[in-house]
Amino acid sequence: MLGKRLFSVICLLILIVCSSNVRAQNGKTGTWGIVTVTLPGDSTHRWGGYIELQTRTNTFFNQAFYYEVKGGISYDIAKNYTALIGTGRYVTYDYNELDEPPTVLETRLWEQMTVNQLLDRIKIEHRYRIEQRFFDHTPYRNRFRYRLNLAIPINHRKVEPKTYYAAVFDEIFLNNKAPHFERNRLYVGMGYQFNKSLSLQLGWMQQYNYSLNSASTGGKNNLAINVQYRFNRKNTKPKEHIPGMQD
Repeated sequence: MLGKRLFSVICLLILIVCSSNVRAQNGKTGTWGIVTVTLPGDSTHRWGGYIELQTRTNTFFNQAFYYEVKGGISYDIAKNYTALIGTGRYVTYDYNELDEPPTVLETRLWEQMTVNQLLDRIKIEHRYRIEQRFFDHTPYRNRFRYRLNLAIPINHRKVEPKTYYAAVFDEIFLNNKAPHFERNRLYVGMGYQFNKSLSLQLGWMQQYNYSLNSASTGGKNNLAINVQYRFNRKNTKPKEHIPGMQD
């Protein structure tokens, strides 16, 4: 039974990745490197937080053109409802002119709500985010994001130490100015939870950007590598979590 489930999950991931490859307009595969440290809420503490470092390359482990540093403070409103306020700094370079100054410098604030549904082995996360984006050389912008994230443990019923899991999400980005659709991210991957704190997730990210400027419209495939570390407070019972990228 486990073998059949694993085979079905792998087939689904292959089909999705292949379909995203067909739609991609940038033939170069980039990489996303992400390190996340989280202090989650638990049975005793409602407050938590996280910090994250991220870098991106235009080609496979080469031409690093983007990095971000961000973090936030979270509050568990109820068992499966968590609010968060975050901020970050985002820097983008022209990957053809990496010695030149950054092309985009952005400071971002956001508010978000995550709602979890734990349906036996299928773990579902709904994430709603509102962003306030401040740029050094371009006008202020708002953005609205919704992400549907699924995690499916393979060899256990929940994500616990020594658990393999499949991860799939799709996220849509909207803004308050026409055209309202800005971006879509499709992700499929596999992860492994080593112990209560450390996990590693590898996946394929297909990001599609839309712009009135046709030259800026198109999709790009990326290998995403996410290392996550979760602090666990002593003498408390950690709640079941749904693994996924904070970005």
